[in-house]
Amino acid sequence: MKRIDHLDQREWLRVGGCGVAWLVPLLLLVALAAVDLTTGERFRVVSWIVLVPSVAAALCGVGTTVVFALLSLATYVAVDTAFPDPYRAGNADFVLVALGGALAVVAAELRARRERREGHMRDIAETTRRTVLRPLPPGWAGLEHAGVYLAADTDARVGGDFYDIQPGPHGTRVLVGDVQGKGLGAVETAAALLGTFREAAYHEPDLATVADRLEIRMYRHRGHTAALGRYDGERFATAVLLGFSERHGDTVEVINFGHEAPLAVGPHGVRPLPGTERLPIGFGHLTGDLAGGLTGDPAGGPANSRSDTPAEAPMAVPAPELHPDETLLVVTDGVTEARDRSGEFYALVRELDRAVTRDPGRAAPDRLVRAVRDGVLRHTRGRLADDTTVFAVRRLPDASG
Repeated sequence: MKRIDHLDQREWLRVGGCGVAWLVPLLLLVALAAVDLTTGERFRVVSWIVLVPSVAAALCGVGTTVVFALLSLATYVAVDTAFPDPYRAGNADFVLVALGGALAVVAAELRARRERREGHMRDIAETTRRTVLRPLPPGWAGLEHAGVYLAADTDARVGGDFYDIQPGPHGTRVLVGDVQGKGLGAVETAAALLGTFREAAYHEPDLATVADRLEIRMYRHRGHTAALGRYDGERFATAVLLGFSERHGDTVEVINFGHEAPLAVGPHGVRPLPGTERLPIGFGHLTGDLAGGLTGDPAGGPANSRSDTPAEAPMAVPAPELHPDETLLVVTDGVTEARDRSGEFYALVRELDRAVTRDPGRAAPDRLVRAVRDGVLRHTRGRLADDTTVFAVRRLPDASG
């Protein structure tokens, strides 16, 4: 899955892959020396050289900062001694430049330590991301797919959004969703749901049973966290569960857990795909999305205990038809709830319809995902209020039938 990577604060100071940040303090040093020598005795700026190691500390490494601190001292002495005694800046400014250089070296070291620590944390976050959101091979399970994850926190690499494709003997299943809340609790919940999905989607012949297993897993997960004393409210997840059957290549089963409806995007326009509607994962026991409903204490009672009052199961909707030239697009609420500065929501369907009308090739998964990503970032001017996932899949031509 494609993502927006952390941009190093000095990335813009690279040419051909090589760092040229040192040019900034060097040019400043040369400019100050030249100005001081050419303006004469009445306008001395040699003491401004104290700025050079400070600029180096902000842009360069510790070693480079040390070099510029020493170079600034040497330049100060050379320029200042070029003037007659009455016009020299003297020892006081020499001490100022020396002290400024020493402080700049200390600042550079502290910044380097902070960046190493932040880099270590990013590596941990990246490892977590790859563990929770495993990489998907191209053409995995006969599906052409593309996805983008955008973190609201630009330094973050993983959040409560989740997705996966799981092939199995009963067809290929796809899950895309969003856990309520943020932080490690949301990541843990997403990992729990994905683990259950990967097993259930492979073994269970009925997609509704896969949905039931996800509901039970959420119930058990909340009980476990409550028993650990980390109860953080009635956490839930919205999601879309898709089933691609090998025998019915022109249809796709859809179970929607309170999520935005998946969109079929093709050369002829954009249309929402209907599906079996359920409450978000974690609320199924309230309406009987599981037969009889879940009851009992999630922290201690059996996870699959049933109430004595039978409940009506959700009404199944026939699998809608998906045309071969259509791509199935699923987004999280980071897209549908994206606002501009005036508070206007991003018009996803309208923008997609315009895009595929102008260029039917935009319906390809990779181009479709890029179009949504760019549209959201343009609409919000890069200021995302929530983590955002855009995921698109369609059958490969030789996988249908």
